[in-house]
Amino acid sequence: MRPVNLPVSEPVANPGFAPLPPTDALLRLVDRLLRLEEDGLDPAHYAIPDSTLAASDPAAYRAALHAASAAAMSDLLLGRVRSMPGRPDFRRDPALIGLDTWLMELATTPDPAALLDRAALLPRNAAALKAELARQRQIASRPWSPIPGESTIDPGMVDSLRVPLLRARLAVEDPVLAAAPDAGSLYDPVLEEAVRRWQAMNGLQVDGRVGRITIGLLNRPLTARVDQLRVALDMARAQPPASAERRVDVNVPDYRLRVVEGEREILAMDVIVGRPDRATPMMAVRLTAIQFNPPWGVPERNAREDLLPRFRRDPQAMMERGFRVFSVVGGERMEIDPRTIDWSSINGRRFPYFVRQDAGDSSALGRLKFIMPNNEDIFLHDTPDRHLFRRPDRAFSSGCIRLAEPNALMSTLLEGTAGWNLSRAERALASRGTSVVSLGRSLPVRLHYNTVMVEAGGRVRIRPDIYRLDAAYARAMANAPRPQVAGLARQAAR
Repeated sequence: MRPVNLPVSEPVANPGFAPLPPTDALLRLVDRLLRLEEDGLDPAHYAIPDSTLAASDPAAYRAALHAASAAAMSDLLLGRVRSMPGRPDFRRDPALIGLDTWLMELATTPDPAALLDRAALLPRNAAALKAELARQRQIASRPWSPIPGESTIDPGMVDSLRVPLLRARLAVEDPVLAAAPDAGSLYDPVLEEAVRRWQAMNGLQVDGRVGRITIGLLNRPLTARVDQLRVALDMARAQPPASAERRVDVNVPDYRLRVVEGEREILAMDVIVGRPDRATPMMAVRLTAIQFNPPWGVPERNAREDLLPRFRRDPQAMMERGFRVFSVVGGERMEIDPRTIDWSSINGRRFPYFVRQDAGDSSALGRLKFIMPNNEDIFLHDTPDRHLFRRPDRAFSSGCIRLAEPNALMSTLLEGTAGWNLSRAERALASRGTSVVSLGRSLPVRLHYNTVMVEAGGRVRIRPDIYRLDAAYARAMANAPRPQVAGLARQAAR
C-alpha cells in the first residue's frame, strides 16, 4: 500500500462516520494499521484501503479506513481466534472489555493510532511479548542451513560439515558466539558454551551434546517461535482475571504444576505429561479425593501397546511386578495365570483380557492417586520412575500427570479435611491397604497449554510446542474471518 499524501481539506459530509482526523493523525493511523504485525496480527486481514482511493473517493476511503480500524480494534481487544475446539483451557471474557465503548472512542478520537496502541498493550505482559516478537522476527530473517543427520555431535569432535553448520545456526541468535573466532570444523569450548546456553533457553538437558532432540529443535523453522509469540499475544486478549479460590494449575508444555491462591503460589513442582502420541488433554475439572496405595486398572490401549510385548517376553516377571490378568467367563470376571496364555497368538490390535496391577512399590501409580472425575480418565499420581524428573523434557506418560512431589500435594490438599492431617495420611500410606479420602474442599484443576512464559523482569521463555497446539492456533488465526464490526463503528460515530 502506498503512503497517504493528502492535502488538508474539509471532509465530505457523511452522517455515518466521524470527520477525518487531521492529516498527520490520519497518516499515523494508516502507518499503525500497517504495523499490526507488531501485535502478532496480519495487516492483510483488515482490508486497509489503498491511498489512491483517498484522492478519488474520500468518502469511500474514510468508510474503508473506519472499517479497517474497527476490525483491528476488535481483534486487539478480543483476540483474533474467539474459540478453539478441544481447548477448554482457552477462555475469554468479552464482557470485561466493553468493545462498544472502545469503538465509540475510536470513532471520535482525534488520534485513533494512539487508541490502537492502548488497546494493543491492554493484555497482561503485552509489552514484553511484543518486544520478544520483534526480536524473534529479526532472528528469523537471518539465513541458516539445517544440520543433517541425527547422530550426536560431541564436544571436541571434528566434523567438516556439521560443526560449521551448527556454529552458523547458533550464531543466528547468539551474539556472543557470532563475535567469537571461528574454529572451523572443531567443536571447541566456545561453541560448547553456546550449545549449553541454547539448551538451557529451550528447556533441554544442558550437557553440550547435540543429539537427535537438540538437532530436531535447531532445525525447526525459526518462524515457529514467531508464531508461538503471536499465539501467546492473541490468547492473552480478553483473559478473565485469576480466581481468588485456591486451585491447581498444570501448564502441560512447561511440565509444571502450581497450587495457587489468588496470585500467591503455595506449592510448585515438576510433572511428567503425556507423550505426543498420547497427549494429555486440556481440561477444567475439580479434584475431589485422594486414594492411598491405588491399584491400576490398565486401559486397553496401554495393555495392547505397552504390556503385551512385556508379557510375551516374560510373563513371570510381569506377575512379580503385581500384574494380574482377567477374562470374562460366563459373565463373570475370572483371573488367569499369565504363564498359561500363549501371548504370541494375541493380536496386537485387539486385547482380549483385562489387566490390573496391584498396589505396591512397583505400581505405575506409585503410592498416591489424586482423583478429579472426567470423561478422559485423567488423574494426577505418584510414580516409581523418579529418574525421569531429571529430564528437562518430560512428555513420557500415557496422558495422566505424574508428580515429582506427591506427598507435598497430598499435605496441601488435606488442609480443611476434618479428621485428617499429615500424620494420619502417612499411616494410611504405610498400611499398604487401598483407601480413599474425600476432600473437605474440592479444588479446581486446570490443565492448560502455554508455551510462552514471561518471568520476573520481563524475560520471555519459550518451550517447545510438544503437541503442535500452537501451530494449530496459528492456522486458526490465519483462517479466522474478519470481525464484522463496521456497523458498530458507524453507529458509534453518529
